[in-house]
Amino acid sequence: MAPNYPTHARYCTGSAERRAAVGRQGHRYAGRCRTAHAGTIAHAGIGETVARHISCRHIVTAAPPADPRAEGIVVLTGGSARIDGALRLLAEGRASRLLISGVNPAVGTDALAGTLDGELNAMLACCVDLGHAARDTIGNAAETRNWVEAQGFSSLIVVTSAYHMPRSLAELAETMPEVELVAYPVSNPELHLDDWWRDADAFGLLVREYGKFLMTAGRQILALPPPAAGGGS
Repeated sequence: MAPNYPTHARYCTGSAERRAAVGRQGHRYAGRCRTAHAGTIAHAGIGETVARHISCRHIVTAAPPADPRAEGIVVLTGGSARIDGALRLLAEGRASRLLISGVNPAVGTDALAGTLDGELNAMLACCVDLGHAARDTIGNAAETRNWVEAQGFSSLIVVTSAYHMPRSLAELAETMPEVELVAYPVSNPELHLDDWWRDADAFGLLVREYGKFLMTAGRQILALPPPAAGGGS
Protein backbone atom coordinates (compact mmCIF):
# COMPACT_ATOMS: atom_id res chain seq x y z
CA MET A 1 0.00 0.00 0.00
CA ALA A 2 1.36 3.41 -0.93
CA PRO A 3 2.12 5.82 1.91
CA ASN A 4 -0.31 8.61 2.68
CA TYR A 5 1.51 11.94 2.56
CA PRO A 6 -0.95 14.55 3.88
CA THR A 7 1.31 17.46 2.94
CA HIS A 8 0.29 17.48 -0.72
CA ALA A 9 -0.18 21.21 -1.35
CA ARG A 10 -2.95 20.67 -3.89
CA TYR A 11 -5.00 19.16 -1.07
CA CYS A 12 -3.91 21.55 1.66
CA THR A 13 -4.41 24.81 -0.21
CA GLY A 14 -6.78 24.05 -3.06
CA SER A 15 -10.51 24.65 -3.39
CA ALA A 16 -13.04 22.53 -1.50
CA GLU A 17 -13.83 20.68 -4.72
CA ARG A 18 -10.13 20.05 -5.37
CA ARG A 19 -9.55 18.79 -1.84
CA ALA A 20 -12.50 16.46 -2.14
CA ALA A 21 -11.27 15.14 -5.48
CA VAL A 22 -7.77 14.55 -4.21
CA GLY A 23 -9.16 13.05 -1.03
CA ARG A 24 -10.81 10.32 -3.07
CA GLN A 25 -7.42 9.31 -4.49
CA GLY A 26 -5.82 7.62 -1.50
CA HIS A 27 -2.58 6.87 -3.32
CA ARG A 28 -2.21 10.53 -4.25
CA TYR A 29 -1.45 11.36 -0.62
CA ALA A 30 -4.40 13.45 0.51
CA GLY A 31 -4.99 13.90 4.22
CA ARG A 32 -6.09 16.09 7.07
CA CYS A 33 -3.02 18.30 7.00
CA ARG A 34 -4.27 21.31 8.91
CA THR A 35 -5.58 19.10 11.72
CA ALA A 36 -2.23 17.31 11.83
CA HIS A 37 -0.37 20.62 11.96
CA ALA A 38 -2.44 21.97 14.84
CA GLY A 39 -2.29 18.75 16.80
CA THR A 40 1.45 18.46 16.36
CA ILE A 41 2.34 22.04 17.24
CA ALA A 42 0.25 21.79 20.42
CA HIS A 43 2.72 19.34 21.96
CA ALA A 44 5.55 21.08 23.78
CA GLY A 45 7.94 18.15 24.17
CA ILE A 46 10.21 17.89 21.15
CA GLY A 47 10.39 14.10 21.36
CA GLU A 48 6.60 13.82 21.36
CA THR A 49 6.39 16.32 18.52
CA VAL A 50 8.76 14.33 16.35
CA ALA A 51 6.98 11.09 17.28
CA ARG A 52 3.65 12.58 16.17
CA HIS A 53 5.26 13.78 12.93
CA ILE A 54 6.60 10.32 12.18
CA SER A 55 3.31 8.64 13.09
CA CYS A 56 1.19 11.00 10.99
CA ARG A 57 3.37 10.84 7.90
CA HIS A 58 4.49 7.20 8.00
CA ILE A 59 8.10 8.25 7.54
CA VAL A 60 9.52 5.16 9.19
CA THR A 61 7.30 2.68 7.35
CA ALA A 62 6.85 4.58 4.07
CA ALA A 63 7.02 2.26 1.09
CA PRO A 64 6.95 3.21 -2.60
CA PRO A 65 3.82 2.49 -4.65
CA ALA A 66 3.74 -0.90 -6.34
CA ASP A 67 3.25 0.35 -9.89
CA PRO A 68 4.22 4.03 -10.26
CA ARG A 69 3.60 5.54 -13.70
CA ALA A 70 4.03 9.08 -15.00
CA GLU A 71 5.37 11.01 -17.97
CA GLY A 72 8.55 12.07 -16.20
CA ILE A 73 10.64 11.43 -13.09
CA VAL A 74 12.49 13.89 -10.90
CA VAL A 75 15.01 12.85 -8.27
CA LEU A 76 16.20 15.36 -5.69
CA THR A 77 19.89 14.78 -4.98
CA GLY A 78 21.00 13.84 -1.49
CA GLY A 79 22.27 10.28 -1.62
CA SER A 80 23.11 7.50 -4.05
CA ALA A 81 20.00 5.51 -3.08
CA ARG A 82 17.80 8.26 -4.52
CA ILE A 83 19.58 8.35 -7.89
CA ASP A 84 19.76 4.56 -8.16
CA GLY A 85 16.05 4.28 -7.39
CA ALA A 86 15.12 6.90 -9.99
CA LEU A 87 17.29 5.32 -12.69
CA ARG A 88 15.75 1.90 -12.01
CA LEU A 89 12.28 3.37 -12.48
CA LEU A 90 13.42 4.84 -15.79
CA ALA A 91 14.97 1.53 -16.84
CA GLU A 92 11.68 -0.21 -16.06
CA GLY A 93 9.86 2.12 -18.45
CA ARG A 94 7.77 3.82 -15.78
CA ALA A 95 8.40 7.23 -17.37
CA SER A 96 10.06 8.52 -20.51
CA ARG A 97 12.63 10.91 -19.06
CA LEU A 98 14.42 11.73 -15.80
CA LEU A 99 15.65 14.96 -14.25
CA ILE A 100 18.34 14.77 -11.56
CA SER A 101 17.84 18.07 -9.76
CA GLY A 102 20.46 19.76 -7.63
CA VAL A 103 23.58 18.22 -9.15
CA ASN A 104 26.89 19.80 -8.16
CA PRO A 105 28.00 22.05 -11.04
CA ALA A 106 31.35 20.23 -11.09
CA VAL A 107 29.65 16.88 -11.73
CA GLY A 108 28.80 15.97 -15.32
CA THR A 109 27.38 12.90 -16.99
CA ASP A 110 30.78 11.23 -17.24
CA ALA A 111 31.48 11.61 -13.53
CA LEU A 112 28.04 10.32 -12.64
CA ALA A 113 28.44 7.36 -14.97
CA GLY A 114 31.48 6.23 -13.03
CA THR A 115 29.34 5.63 -9.95
CA LEU A 116 26.74 3.42 -11.65
CA ASP A 117 26.60 -0.15 -12.87
CA GLY A 118 26.26 -0.98 -16.57
CA GLU A 119 22.48 -1.33 -16.67
CA LEU A 120 21.78 2.04 -15.06
CA ASN A 121 24.70 3.69 -16.82
CA ALA A 122 23.08 2.97 -20.18
CA MET A 123 20.10 5.16 -19.24
CA LEU A 124 22.23 8.28 -18.82
CA ALA A 125 22.98 8.71 -22.51
CA CYS A 126 19.42 8.56 -23.76
CA CYS A 127 16.97 9.81 -21.21
CA VAL A 128 18.53 11.76 -18.33
CA ASP A 129 18.94 15.50 -17.80
CA LEU A 130 21.14 17.00 -15.09
CA GLY A 131 19.94 20.12 -13.27
CA HIS A 132 22.77 22.18 -11.78
CA ALA A 133 20.87 25.27 -10.61
CA ALA A 134 19.11 24.05 -7.44
CA ARG A 135 20.78 24.49 -4.05
CA ASP A 136 17.88 23.51 -1.80
CA THR A 137 14.33 22.13 -1.92
CA ILE A 138 12.85 25.44 -3.06
CA GLY A 139 15.42 25.51 -5.85
CA ASN A 140 14.57 21.89 -6.72
CA ALA A 141 10.94 22.91 -7.17
CA ALA A 142 11.82 25.84 -9.47
CA GLU A 143 14.27 23.77 -11.50
CA THR A 144 11.76 20.94 -11.84
CA ARG A 145 8.98 23.31 -12.91
CA ASN A 146 11.13 24.70 -15.72
CA TRP A 147 12.04 21.19 -16.87
CA VAL A 148 8.45 19.95 -16.75
CA GLU A 149 7.26 22.95 -18.76
CA ALA A 150 10.00 22.42 -21.36
CA GLN A 151 9.08 18.74 -21.67
CA GLY A 152 5.33 19.37 -21.69
CA PHE A 153 4.71 16.84 -18.91
CA SER A 154 1.56 16.74 -16.78
CA SER A 155 2.56 13.96 -14.38
CA LEU A 156 5.73 13.31 -12.42
CA ILE A 157 7.19 10.63 -10.17
CA VAL A 158 9.03 12.33 -7.30
CA VAL A 159 11.99 10.40 -5.87
CA THR A 160 13.59 11.47 -2.61
CA SER A 161 14.16 10.15 0.90
CA ALA A 162 11.04 9.29 2.90
CA TYR A 163 11.78 11.91 5.58
CA HIS A 164 12.18 14.58 2.88
CA MET A 165 9.08 13.63 0.88
CA PRO A 166 6.37 15.68 2.69
CA ARG A 167 8.23 18.98 2.26
CA SER A 168 9.30 18.12 -1.28
CA LEU A 169 5.71 17.44 -2.35
CA ALA A 170 4.55 20.67 -0.76
CA GLU A 171 7.17 22.77 -2.54
CA LEU A 172 6.71 21.02 -5.90
CA ALA A 173 2.93 21.23 -5.81
CA GLU A 174 3.08 24.93 -4.98
CA THR A 175 5.15 25.64 -8.09
CA MET A 176 3.27 23.16 -10.33
CA PRO A 177 -0.36 23.01 -9.11
CA GLU A 178 -1.61 21.34 -12.28
CA VAL A 179 1.00 18.58 -12.40
CA GLU A 180 0.12 15.20 -10.91
CA LEU A 181 2.80 14.15 -8.40
CA VAL A 182 3.43 10.50 -7.53
CA ALA A 183 5.63 10.06 -4.46
CA TYR A 184 8.33 7.39 -4.58
CA PRO A 185 10.14 7.48 -1.20
CA VAL A 186 13.47 5.69 -0.88
CA SER A 187 15.35 4.61 2.25
CA ASN A 188 18.84 5.73 3.14
CA PRO A 189 20.65 2.59 4.36
CA GLU A 190 22.94 4.72 6.53
CA LEU A 191 20.04 6.35 8.39
CA HIS A 192 18.60 4.26 11.25
CA LEU A 193 14.95 5.32 11.40
CA ASP A 194 13.65 2.13 13.01
CA ASP A 195 15.08 3.30 16.34
CA TRP A 196 15.45 7.00 15.56
CA TRP A 197 14.97 8.02 19.19
CA ARG A 198 18.16 6.12 20.12
CA ASP A 199 20.24 7.43 17.22
CA ALA A 200 21.48 11.00 17.65
CA ASP A 201 22.04 11.53 13.92
CA ALA A 202 18.57 10.27 12.94
CA PHE A 203 16.89 12.20 15.75
CA GLY A 204 18.65 15.44 14.83
CA LEU A 205 17.87 15.01 11.15
CA LEU A 206 14.16 14.47 11.79
CA VAL A 207 13.95 17.43 14.15
CA ARG A 208 15.60 19.72 11.59
CA GLU A 209 13.47 18.42 8.73
CA TYR A 210 10.29 18.78 10.75
CA GLY A 211 11.15 22.39 11.53
CA LYS A 212 11.63 23.08 7.82
CA PHE A 213 8.37 21.31 7.03
CA LEU A 214 6.47 23.46 9.56
CA MET A 215 7.96 26.61 8.02
CA THR A 216 6.87 25.49 4.55
CA ALA A 217 3.39 24.55 5.74
CA GLY A 218 2.95 27.82 7.61
CA ARG A 219 4.15 29.85 4.63
CA GLN A 220 1.68 28.13 2.33
CA ILE A 221 -1.25 28.38 4.75
CA LEU A 222 -0.56 32.11 5.09
CA ALA A 223 -0.05 32.42 1.31
CA LEU A 224 3.38 34.01 1.75
CA PRO A 225 5.90 34.00 -1.10
CA PRO A 226 8.73 31.47 -0.81
CA PRO A 227 12.15 32.78 0.21
CA ALA A 228 14.82 33.06 -2.43
CA ALA A 229 16.24 29.69 -3.42
CA GLY A 230 19.64 28.97 -1.94
CA GLY A 231 18.71 30.00 1.58
CA GLY A 232 19.14 26.48 2.90
CA SER A 233 15.44 25.62 3.11
